[in-house]
Amino acid sequence: MTSWNHTVVTFFQFSPFSRIPAIQGSLFCLVLLMYLSTLVGNILIILITMADATLHSPMYFFLKNLSFLEIGYTTSTIPKMLVNLLTERKGISFLGCATQMYVFSLLGITECCLLAAMAYDRYVAICQPLHYTAVMSWNKCFLLSAASWSIGFLVALGQTTLIFTLPYCGPNRINHFFCDLLPLLKLACVATYKNEIITYIVAVLFIMVPFLLIVVSYVQILHTIIKMPSAGGKRKTFSTCSSHLVVVTLFYGSGIVTYLRPKAFYSSSSNKLLSLFYTLMSPMMNPLIYSLRNKEVKQSLRRLVTKKINVKC
Repeated sequence: MTSWNHTVVTFFQFSPFSRIPAIQGSLFCLVLLMYLSTLVGNILIILITMADATLHSPMYFFLKNLSFLEIGYTTSTIPKMLVNLLTERKGISFLGCATQMYVFSLLGITECCLLAAMAYDRYVAICQPLHYTAVMSWNKCFLLSAASWSIGFLVALGQTTLIFTLPYCGPNRINHFFCDLLPLLKLACVATYKNEIITYIVAVLFIMVPFLLIVVSYVQILHTIIKMPSAGGKRKTFSTCSSHLVVVTLFYGSGIVTYLRPKAFYSSSSNKLLSLFYTLMSPMMNPLIYSLRNKEVKQSLRRLVTKKINVKC
């Protein structure tokens, strides 16, 4: 393993997101609007779940954590992308690249684990309702959240160290809009097949295993819902977990295609679009999904707005 002292490259250059210079300004405006919508939507979810006592439950504790994660996850890549869209020198320092990859990996892996914890919460609520309060105690919620963050911290640290202790002495142009694993591996001056294998192993362990836990939870949930006698009861029960299911589909769908597809199907242009989807589109959509499909969140928002209007009057 080579050391940091052997690294020659001190600055990485990003490839333009589009080869058509004329659309750079329009793309900047679109991405900026989506980024601001992401911040406003997720901050609003955090404020609502904190302000309304009726939402002080494990389900909304995890939702608040998810919104906080989404803010950091998007902020780790999009502001730098916005700057690069307007400047000629589209790049980042070696240390800045390592920091960006670490934060992005930490939050991405933590989100995978947190989504699995949210699925477990819905499984207990629907399949074991009489034991829900005992099983999903606040201590258990904090433990699941802390475990998610700890796994993200350790795995991201290992991944980032593995990538940035490789020697980079030749081309410094990253064919992406942020410092991601696979595009960076292409720039190393040594054979990286071992690193690629480790990357796939980590992806399987910390993307696919949480995903499989989510699938198992929802198989049990659907089995329980099917056995319910009334159609109204089925709809009401399924509505409590449908938002989470949509979020999981959006996040994991793009993530699995990006990191677990065969190398023969890898394309830098499609990879950029997929990455933009799970780094920006998915975090932007999450608050909309939870607010539009969740009756409790909509009622809470109405109460807060009404209270604000009454105070002003």
